[in-house]
Amino acid sequence: MKVLLKYTLSLSIIMLAILGCASDDDNTDYVNQIKAPANVSLETRVTQDNTGLVTLIPLGEGVTKFVIGFGDGSEPSEDILPGGRVNHTYEEGSYEVVLTAYGLNGLTTTIVQPLMVSFQAPQNLEVIIENDGTLSKTVNVIATADFAMFYEVDFGEDPSIDPSSANIGDTVSYTYQEAGIYTITVTAMGAAIETTTYTEDFEVTAIVQPLASAPTPPARADEDVISIFSSVYTDEPSTNYFPDWGQGGCCGSGWTMFDLAGDEMLQYTNLSYQGNEFGAPVDVSQMEYIHLDVWTADVLQTIEVSLISASNGERPVVVALNQNDWTSIDIPISDYTDQTGFTVADIFQLKYVGDPFGGGGTAFIDNIYFYRSPSTPTSIVGSWVLAPEAGALGVGPAPGDTSWWSCDDVCVGDRACYYDDQFVFNTDGSFNNILGSESWIEGWQGGSDSCGTPVAPHDGSNAATYIYDEGAGTLTLNGVGAYVGVPKAVNTGELTNPADAPASVTYNITFVDANTMEVSIEAGSGVFWQYKLIRDGAPVTPLTGTWQIAPEAGALGVGPAPGDTSWWNCDATCVGDRACYYDDQFVFNTDGSFNNILGSETWIEGWQGGSDSCGAPIAPHDGSNAATYTYDEGAGTFTLNGVGAYVGVPKAVNTGELTSPTDAPASVTYNVTFIDANTMEVSIEAGSGVFWQYKLIKI
Repeated sequence: MKVLLKYTLSLSIIMLAILGCASDDDNTDYVNQIKAPANVSLETRVTQDNTGLVTLIPLGEGVTKFVIGFGDGSEPSEDILPGGRVNHTYEEGSYEVVLTAYGLNGLTTTIVQPLMVSFQAPQNLEVIIENDGTLSKTVNVIATADFAMFYEVDFGEDPSIDPSSANIGDTVSYTYQEAGIYTITVTAMGAAIETTTYTEDFEVTAIVQPLASAPTPPARADEDVISIFSSVYTDEPSTNYFPDWGQGGCCGSGWTMFDLAGDEMLQYTNLSYQGNEFGAPVDVSQMEYIHLDVWTADVLQTIEVSLISASNGERPVVVALNQNDWTSIDIPISDYTDQTGFTVADIFQLKYVGDPFGGGGTAFIDNIYFYRSPSTPTSIVGSWVLAPEAGALGVGPAPGDTSWWSCDDVCVGDRACYYDDQFVFNTDGSFNNILGSESWIEGWQGGSDSCGTPVAPHDGSNAATYIYDEGAGTLTLNGVGAYVGVPKAVNTGELTNPADAPASVTYNITFVDANTMEVSIEAGSGVFWQYKLIRDGAPVTPLTGTWQIAPEAGALGVGPAPGDTSWWNCDATCVGDRACYYDDQFVFNTDGSFNNILGSETWIEGWQGGSDSCGAPIAPHDGSNAATYTYDEGAGTFTLNGVGAYVGVPKAVNTGELTSPTDAPASVTYNVTFIDANTMEVSIEAGSGVFWQYKLIKI
């Protein structure tokens, strides 16, 4: 039940920010959406003087106050604010301490924690020290002992650092500056004057290779990608991935093919410069970006990626690298062609230069390809499934309205046997329902609204074909029992008997992007069943969809720390004044593309040549440039690649606040936290200590 104490101050700031925003907005409906306090725990410390004086430190998230029942028959504590603590004197013995955390809307979370107060010295001390499996040079310690309440750990690296502590049985973690052998000292403490100590010389190791694969590239048409090294696309033939160019002899640089559980990637050690040499020059002038994924530990700071032309030399672009993680890189081809005199009609080499040059850094590189936005109409051909997300299946009185019923997160989980059903459109015009051994079987089919064996004719047993009319935006399935979505919804109404299945059904269809389509059918007058389908195998992230800034006080602001928008935030009046901004859409498509859809007006500030009022969008922050995104779930970040692509306010970028639209960078990285499937909090540090923060909702 270990929670770091340093987070309690941030929690207090967050709660003050929430309360401050609420005072500016009379609409308190949002309070009903707040969940009960989470990650509630209790830290306990005791003085080593046989007095039984215990300090109790409550921790949690989304908390306005704590109350502690001491478990010894005495009165409970007074209210304890987040960041507070209370002292209590116990007799020697065992107790059950009850901690109750209260949220803003009155919801509570309660935990019961055993507490032993003993005036005997800790005995039977057992210590487990391990290198962390995913974090480089990070060590985890767990200590247990009889008659102990907590323990301290001196990790032996820096004598000026105070020992770390935790409740007995909880974990203490520490990240070293360098790998090596260190003397780790663990001291178990109870209420007795005497303590018990354990010492071990432990070898701290660094993780020097990726433990997970790079993100899978999205599906693309052959004409929209030129692949150099990828397991998803067809690579250019006869490419030499390790030409060396004399670097092994001069600088000790090396190379090999690294295999991560069957996923091959290029590994360059002690990187000075290395690269790839194509079998023949490649014309990439019709492409828009070069993409590559790079993993490095903690030596390489940047990588220089150069395109080399057979006729007019080379041009470099330098990209910063994440440490101990993958960096997904998308460099606009224009970043190269904008450099004087460079053309890309005969690219025959790629070069990668490490910084520090030959300084011991290793780079793992995967998914090297050039690409552009889809150039041909989206095809329905392929295998599709219902998107496994809340709201992808529903019914209502009009298109876009599923207010009568929609499948929420719980429903999606309950119907897992249905969400793996495949709707397959073959290139020869045939259609298949592939349901497997189970699907969702309803009462009208003789089932019990639960998973069960598919029922004919809605079991895929009959032959079927399809006709997709792109101009009309319709899809017709021909074949008794063929369907998309739910089988009971047909053009004449809702079936009450499987035997009444018609010979054909026509649906309305809209492609959101190459891998997402929205399908609807009017099943009788004014009854619209609606489905969101995704191409089977297409990558899905919580980001996928269309988002807007929540039209409420405090959803947009800036301050000195995450959770703190005390410098400025948009109150209820501001939200009304900026209606032209609050309808701006930030669209994350399943094919990896990103769009800013601003309409005819958005909020234009002085640095853009505006007057802090509604006005026509200003390039490049007008959605006119192609853009893509990558989402790193582990790091809690997403990166927009494309000049002018942004979320929130366009001036906030990683290097600071823009003063001219022409300074817009090629990429911007944001921090993201998902509150639920339809709400996310996004922040960006726009220069040191300047945190722009946004609450977005999915529409």
